[in-house]
Formats: sequence, C-alpha cells, structure tokens
Amino acid sequence: MKTSHVTSTAITPESIAEVGTVAPEAVALYALGLGDDALILAQRLGEWIANAPELEEDVALGNIGLDQLGHARSLLTYASSAWGKTEDDLAYFRGESDFRNRLLFERPNGDFAHTIARQLIASTYFDSLYRELSTSTDSTLAAIAAKARKEVDYHLDHSVQWLKRLAGGTEFSHKRMQRGIDTMWAWVDELYSADPLGDSLEGIAVDPRTLRADFDALVPRLIIDAGLQVPTTPQARGGGRLGQHSESLGPLLAEMQVLARAHPGASW
Repeated sequence: MKTSHVTSTAITPESIAEVGTVAPEAVALYALGLGDDALILAQRLGEWIANAPELEEDVALGNIGLDQLGHARSLLTYASSAWGKTEDDLAYFRGESDFRNRLLFERPNGDFAHTIARQLIASTYFDSLYRELSTSTDSTLAAIAAKARKEVDYHLDHSVQWLKRLAGGTEFSHKRMQRGIDTMWAWVDELYSADPLGDSLEGIAVDPRTLRADFDALVPRLIIDAGLQVPTTPQARGGGRLGQHSESLGPLLAEMQVLARAHPGASW
C-alpha cells in the first residue's frame, strides 16, 4: 500500500456552503461524511481487541470494526476521486477539523456497557440509513449501502442481545447498562439532524431527519423491554459534519495516523 503526504483536503464549512449544486464534489463531500462515521467507529471498536470482557467479544467487536472499516474504505475511495487523492490520504493525512464524522462515533468506549449503548444507537441509525441509501440514484452509493446493510443487520442484533443480557443480569450490570444508555443518548439528535449539504443532493443522499421515526419506534421500546428507562439526557451540541469535534477525536487520530505520518510514501 502506498501513501502520499497530504496534510489537508481543504474541505471546510465554507467549502461545503460553496458547493451548491456542483454535483460531483457535493457527492464526494456526502460520501466523505459517511466514510468518516464508519472509519472513526471502526477505530473505536478496534480498541477493544484483547480488552473485551470475554474472548468471544474480542472476536465479535473486532469483526464489527472490520465491517465498519470496509464500509469506510468503499466510501472514502469513492470520495477521494473527486480530489485526485486516495483512501489513505483521506484517512491518514487530514487534520482533526477536516474530519466530518458525527460526534457519537468518536465518543470514548467507556466501559463495555457504554460501548454496547453506542453500538445500539449507531447500528439502528446505519440500518435505516443504508436501507434508504440503497435506493439512491447514485449507483455507487446504492451498491455500497446494499452490501453494508447486510452486515449492519448482524451489528444491530449483537447490540440488542447484549442490551438484554446486561440489563437482565446482576444489579451491577443493570446499573452500568442504564448509565451507558444515559451517556450515549446525548448524541442521538445530531445523528438525525439535517446534513449541511441541504437539498443539493435530492435523490442521491438521505435526509437523516426522515430516519428518526425508525429510531423512535425501535430503540425506546427495546430499552423499556429490557427493564431500563428511556433517558431524558440533555442533547449535546452537534457540528461533526462541519468539522467541529470534541476533545476525544484528537487522541484517536494521533494513534490511528501515527505510522502513516511517520513513514509517508512507504509501501509494505
């Protein structure tokens, strides 16, 4: 694999606003945001390798992370062509403010229950997103989404089973699961907020606001059925699609990017 040293893709909130109806770059920016969501979540899940509560979960979370990495590669490869770059350029040689992931995906793992809560919310979102995106008029995005949704079905089932297991286990695990749900709930609204590209990609992109009903119909019911309470957690600020991130993203990127930046242009 070869990489070229690029410190920035010059993608800013201003450049998003300037896209307007210029379809090729607008589609690339949209794919970039989705790719960043998957890439950052994959990196977080990889942190559980050799740290999960049981060996089977080392494998399960690792496989879910690899699925997310596969989604990221497809989306970033598609996005990168608009700027004459590669997937590696976008993954390893952008600064923090150039990343477009929504903030849920960069949240620290916390304990295992926090990770399961984040995964439940994320998988529900991805399941609806990829279902709708598979009907996109952009054939590449549609194909990526159709393949990804088959994998996300497993991710959602995995998180639901662990939600039930932890909530229905000991008093301690029940409290930890409730705490995990309460903590991650703060980033739900941003997932389903409007995309900065607005209506410039009608028929191509999915408006996240149209997916919220799926979440509201499923996740609160799962929480209640597990004997937990639906959170009333105040919602955190958004801004991930505009490059506005929490203090958690910088250390994640430093670890993810260190090898490529230490040896730019290397092949192995």
